[in-house]
Amino acid sequence: MFERFTSDSRRVVQRAFECAEALGHKRVGTEHLLVGLLDVDARGSSRVLLGAGLTEDAVYADIARLRGPLPGALDREDAQALQTIGIDLDLVLERIEANFGGLQAAVPRQGLFRRRRASRLSGSRPEFGPRSKQVLVLALKEALRLQHRTIGSEHILLGLIREGEGLAAQILVEQGIDLGELRRSTESTLARAA
Repeated sequence: MFERFTSDSRRVVQRAFECAEALGHKRVGTEHLLVGLLDVDARGSSRVLLGAGLTEDAVYADIARLRGPLPGALDREDAQALQTIGIDLDLVLERIEANFGGLQAAVPRQGLFRRRRASRLSGSRPEFGPRSKQVLVLALKEALRLQHRTIGSEHILLGLIREGEGLAAQILVEQGIDLGELRRSTESTLARAA
């Protein structure tokens, strides 16, 4: 199935895996796909979601709220405790980002910091969860319905909307985004690109 994916939709899936891994999650869920869809390299889906008022920071905050704190993660209370002994966590994160780059894109800074290599060192890599698999199947069906030969990021977004039950759909609704309107905007974007 992945051979029909465009480079932007492949980037969405890659970003979803990176997100799940950075957060220490064992499965790639719809919420991780949603983060991938917001990636600027995803082009169409990113423009639609940003146009609807969704931000990556808001999605990360909702993931943390809905899935609970990460084991081994630092939160604001930890940052304040470190501050009392003279360690500024935000400054440390900025320096890491400046020296190694790309940290902000992979790890949310608002209350979540986890060493990205932890899951790599343990040998475990996230796997697709059942809902995220369903989203990708639905993306294929959306592309076929629209008579498109390839699957772009917009098709993944349509699949995510059509699945409608995962954490990503919950986040979208809680952010005040109407799924029907989001579907229309996505289809309109696809029609303009054709």
